[in-house]
Amino acid sequence: MEYMLMPLRRYADFSGRSRRMEFWMWQVFQVLVYVGITIVMMLLGGGMMLTQSDPAAMAAAGGGVLIVGGIYLIYILAVFIPSLAVAVRRLHDTNRTGWWILAPLAPYLLVIAAGGMAISSPDSVGAAGGLVLIGAAGALILGLVLLIFYLLEGTRGPNRYGADPKGGTNEEVFA
Repeated sequence: MEYMLMPLRRYADFSGRSRRMEFWMWQVFQVLVYVGITIVMMLLGGGMMLTQSDPAAMAAAGGGVLIVGGIYLIYILAVFIPSLAVAVRRLHDTNRTGWWILAPLAPYLLVIAAGGMAISSPDSVGAAGGLVLIGAAGALILGLVLLIFYLLEGTRGPNRYGADPKGGTNEEVFA
């Protein structure tokens, strides 16, 4: 539980390093919150479906779904920065720059270019579709590369981003 909430204690700390345990326990925590919210919304939505003959009850259940959805939106906005920070620190632990987190977004420049190409010339829709396909494949490949970086063990001992979060020193590593 300590590792699940550690990113909240280090809310906007983009410096230093984070262990795999901290990063993945944070991800598990996010999934648990998402599943919990989804179950509540399904129960409220199911209640709405069961009360189809009573418009007031249906409206109340629908309002409940909107309120829970709004609460979840506020939660997502609140944890965006710690999620980004823990991902950057995880990359730092593997001795990579935090800018790698933007790598899967780069191929979308091809998609934007393809959209402009399709708008400017209707004859180039096929080529634009090809650029979209290449951009989507690039985003998928770079997303998988980023996932592999998150799964890799961190650098043993200190690296350019700080001390080893596991507490290892060069003397222990190279003894």
